[in-house]
Amino acid sequence: MNDGSLDVQGITVRFGGLTALDNVSLTAAPRQVTGIIGPNGAGKTTLLNVMCGFVKPEAGTIHFDGRELAGLRPHRLAHLGIARTLQGVGLFGGLSVVENVMIGATSQARAGFWSALFGLPWSDKDERMLRERALQTLDQVGAADLASSMPDTLSYGLRKRVALARVLVARPRVLLLDEPASGLSEAELPELGDLIGNLAAEASVVVIEHRMDLMMSICKTITVLDFGKVIAVGTPGQVQADPAVTAAYLGLEPEAPPGPSAAPGPSAAPGPSAGPGPSAGPGPGSGQDAADGRDAMPAEAGDE
Repeated sequence: MNDGSLDVQGITVRFGGLTALDNVSLTAAPRQVTGIIGPNGAGKTTLLNVMCGFVKPEAGTIHFDGRELAGLRPHRLAHLGIARTLQGVGLFGGLSVVENVMIGATSQARAGFWSALFGLPWSDKDERMLRERALQTLDQVGAADLASSMPDTLSYGLRKRVALARVLVARPRVLLLDEPASGLSEAELPELGDLIGNLAAEASVVVIEHRMDLMMSICKTITVLDFGKVIAVGTPGQVQADPAVTAAYLGLEPEAPPGPSAAPGPSAAPGPSAGPGPSAGPGPGSGQDAADGRDAMPAEAGDE
């Protein structure tokens, strides 16, 4: 597809004897939020790592805007407009907030390393451009007033905003978000949901998240993984109503539909009672144990 979609087909990943992803497929359409959910260990982050080039799949293909991405390293994917966040924030403590965000836009810089090292004029122009873009992106995520702050002085929620700005500053066409709500309070979720929804107006957004209330409110489609396999795909409402999804999250087997009831067979007529034999008790090897059913019963204490 040449419409800007990220198309993942038949992805299989194995780590030694462990199959992390087994024939996984999904399509992230442009200008919408696509969700990936599942229990811990389902393979969600591994799938995101495949999408951004961190992990090479054993089988399957990935196409973006009609171009196959097989073998491309992460920095090449970044140039194509594919970017991701990490579960942590990963900010540089020795740099200010705006400088951290500027790092995310270095792929857009025109001047090279040596130009920057020697302070050549076009290097200064590049730095001014990157700083202006970083300030605009901080304003986009509601953190413009933090530009001169140091990351260590900020709350975790604000550091997450800065980390998101560092990814957005490169103006990606596909944005991969790995648990963006981790560490945030319930009161912060609606604002994050609004922000992600606004980002989808300009890019295809793929989100991994455990906060189901957030996912159900922002996603157009959701793919559910369990033990590396796709068990459900659909709208939030369809996924919520799927018994396989409920079973995966509760650790249950999906209920099988009831089979036809077996008709009761005819009752066996009682046989004639055997009269008492002359012996005082059954001996070893006699058929009396089998007739009494005692051969299938465990021995009681003291019977041995």
